[in-house]
Amino acid sequence: MKRVGNLYERIAEPDNLRLAFLKAARGKQDRPEVIDFRAHLADNIKKIYAELVAEQPDIGHYRFFEVRDPKRRTICAASFRERVLHHAIMHICEPVLERYAIFDSYACRPGKGSRKAVARAKLFVERSSWYLKLDIRKYFDSIDHDVLLAQLGRRFKDKRLLALFAKLLATYHTVPGKGLPIGNLVSQHLANFHLGELDHWLKEVRGCKDYLRYMDDFVLFGNDKKLLREELVAIAQFLATRLGLRLKDNIQLNRCRQGLPFLGYRLFPARIRLLPASRARFVQRFREYEQLAAQGVWSEQGLARHMEPLIDFTRVADATSFRRGVIAAHGVSS
Repeated sequence: MKRVGNLYERIAEPDNLRLAFLKAARGKQDRPEVIDFRAHLADNIKKIYAELVAEQPDIGHYRFFEVRDPKRRTICAASFRERVLHHAIMHICEPVLERYAIFDSYACRPGKGSRKAVARAKLFVERSSWYLKLDIRKYFDSIDHDVLLAQLGRRFKDKRLLALFAKLLATYHTVPGKGLPIGNLVSQHLANFHLGELDHWLKEVRGCKDYLRYMDDFVLFGNDKKLLREELVAIAQFLATRLGLRLKDNIQLNRCRQGLPFLGYRLFPARIRLLPASRARFVQRFREYEQLAAQGVWSEQGLARHMEPLIDFTRVADATSFRRGVIAAHGVSS
């Protein structure tokens, strides 16, 4: 694949920065930081432009907080001004990363997403006897900056852009030279891109036909258990030697008819069920949302805005009776 250059100037263009502001502000119009940025929009755009021209971006202003979704994660939220820069970078660079991605990579990509990943996995479950499901131990914390920058250098030949990526990576680490922050636009895209090397190796060198990945969750399918065991050994070695990563211990090699646990669901050849943890989380959040509305914290419109994706998640599965039971038990129509 030919390397792409002359992108840095396009990132810094005021029109691109203004578009980035609109993207960063989407759904957050009433937040004080967005209101303040908009009130001085021309000056803010000018300042980011000047910093980029001088190759001295003002970055690394993070706010940390924890969420449980479902497991505990530390979220690293950049300042709004920095998020504008992230959108400016990805608006120009995303098409290059997209061209490198294989068809069956589903995170952080236009036209993909978790629902399409589940549908594709269901298809593989229907036509295969066995699955091998893997994920990576402390993935974001373990990404090696030098390895990632070398990968970017094989896609981009713009030295100023590569230097900008290096500066962004240097603003965060778990140990020296390693780690990407969870919660930032650029880091999400780079984390997904980082495992593209694994994707291409599995498809083009190992010849794995039925394979898909959603960020660091990935699954291989086949009709020969022994061959999947051999792939497991090869994958562990590839990740360790090429990317400096380790698989989690929760390796799952099982028959497809037993159901594949994937992205909150269990996929069987003839049906999709919610995992027990997903059911419990649905009930908990449904009750929390109801209480917030009852207490007047959320308006009716606010409640609907939060309830819609929550209920929509259950509609992927054969969960009509469960969903109706929860709604009936907690007294809100939907």
